[in-house]
Amino acid sequence: MRFISFTHEGRDSYGVLTGQGICDLGARLGAWLPDLRSYLAAAEAGAVAALPQVPQQADLALADVTRLPPLPNPGKIICVGLNYEGHRLETGRPKLTHPTLFARFADTLVADGAPIIRPPESADLDFEGELAVVMGRGGRRVPAEAAATLVAGYSVFNDASLRDFQNHTHQFMPGKNFTGTGAFGPDLVTSDEAPDLTDLVIETRLNGETVQKATLDELIFKIPELIAYISAFTPLSAGDVIVTGTPGGVGFKRKPPLFMKPGDHVEVRIDQIGILGNDIKDEDIQA
Repeated sequence: MRFISFTHEGRDSYGVLTGQGICDLGARLGAWLPDLRSYLAAAEAGAVAALPQVPQQADLALADVTRLPPLPNPGKIICVGLNYEGHRLETGRPKLTHPTLFARFADTLVADGAPIIRPPESADLDFEGELAVVMGRGGRRVPAEAAATLVAGYSVFNDASLRDFQNHTHQFMPGKNFTGTGAFGPDLVTSDEAPDLTDLVIETRLNGETVQKATLDELIFKIPELIAYISAFTPLSAGDVIVTGTPGGVGFKRKPPLFMKPGDHVEVRIDQIGILGNDIKDEDIQA
């Protein structure tokens, strides 16, 4: 099942993709469950089904809506750095005994098809194709062997980074939180549709050229380990997002560096999960 969040005629909603279009859960369920995050929380509480019954007749055509990020308002977005060996090696960082984590803010997110924004403060806009894990249940101090039961599903993420701001200090946060740089989508694929991520290919293409490619089994810290580690220090909740890290091949480690610029088109593809595509645009600074 694929959940989608969208705007239609000025109304934000969410639903399930079908062969005929979109089953509009927001319209069907009303104001008590206005978005996908609230739906996931209600499913965790047993108030609604985790996998809803979808009618044969769709409510809306996909062509008639504008996509939003699958979860426009996650409570937490926790990103993992240096989580592929190829990326660790190209950065020259030592081997890690614990995950490298940083936070991204929800107001940096953009949907599939929306532009990634390059700010006037920097031209060093880099690509980072990643797998996003969306929590369907919350927990604290979750053992790794139980972590899979908390996952609602998966999506695709481009953790576009302003490298000079990222490297001002050893803290990554500034370079990871410019407005309009966290591309997320196209939709949320429930975990029953991708029960084994091991051999799935993740690939980033810039203007049609492959710039990153790996398989998800190359993650240094696997998803259960990440959930166990993160939930040791903060409670996870339904609708939280863990962005699991990027493979080698990033632009700032190339010679010469390869940064995204206005007019470019970047795609991140993950087998069975989807293709996230975004144009690059300069920020419109109002006088």
